[in-house]
Amino acid sequence: MIQYKEMLQNILNVGVDSQDRTGTGTMSVFGSQHRYNLEDGFPLVTTKKTYWKGIVVELMWVLSGDTNIKYLEDNGVKWWREWADDKGDLGPVYGSQWRNWEQESDNGSVYREGYDQLSRLLTGLKQNPYSRRHILTNWNPIDVNKMALPCCHGNIVQFYVRDGRLSCQMYQRSADVFLGVPVNIGMYALLTHLIAADCGLEVGEFIHTVGDLHLYNNHKDQTMEVLGREVLPLPKLKVKLGEDLLSVIDKKLGWEDLKKVIVLEDYNHHPHIKGEVSV
Repeated sequence: MIQYKEMLQNILNVGVDSQDRTGTGTMSVFGSQHRYNLEDGFPLVTTKKTYWKGIVVELMWVLSGDTNIKYLEDNGVKWWREWADDKGDLGPVYGSQWRNWEQESDNGSVYREGYDQLSRLLTGLKQNPYSRRHILTNWNPIDVNKMALPCCHGNIVQFYVRDGRLSCQMYQRSADVFLGVPVNIGMYALLTHLIAADCGLEVGEFIHTVGDLHLYNNHKDQTMEVLGREVLPLPKLKVKLGEDLLSVIDKKLGWEDLKKVIVLEDYNHHPHIKGEVSV
């Protein structure tokens, strides 16, 4: 996937040294956009192995509205452990906002609750596909300080239907280019495929727009290794829902069943490169 190498090289070329909350330090650029034509193949990074299982399991966890890490860990996805409390809770993060948006009045009482953005999005795409209002958001200012980690991606996710194809643009406020971005691209490309399948559409583009795109200082050697590797052909994705998407989500399928519904084919990649997570 050439776009990923371009992203890394651009940070090395023009990135600005920056301090960050973790104390690790980064090089960063502000304002980045890359486009992926999903008809050309599924945009999974090939210059290092990307954790496909983690992408699928986490996306289904988000779409279910869950905010406890038990489902993730039961299915072998461990990367949220650093932020969860002793009960495994993360606060009102991604899934809570997309499936159960709440607001509070000044006196603390809830005056709107249970607003299911995903369900309404799917209905809107089917009933009025050319609308310019097909949007998900997880940036709820009231809830930001209640989250273990404020939502980095999916802050605005807009869908666009033309010529029978569904495209998606996702705005991400903060992106760890070495560890996080390959997963983020895969997750929202997969989301586009799932929604397209539910709505009887083909896939179009995924457009990834980032605010603070950064490379942690302790990932520079690994980045040079990625840049020295050849880009390989993209894999293909087949979605076999068999029923509507919300019904599949409600089942909270485990990995062994999920990989029968979401089938990745011909994923050829270079070896995994380890990088330390900055918390």
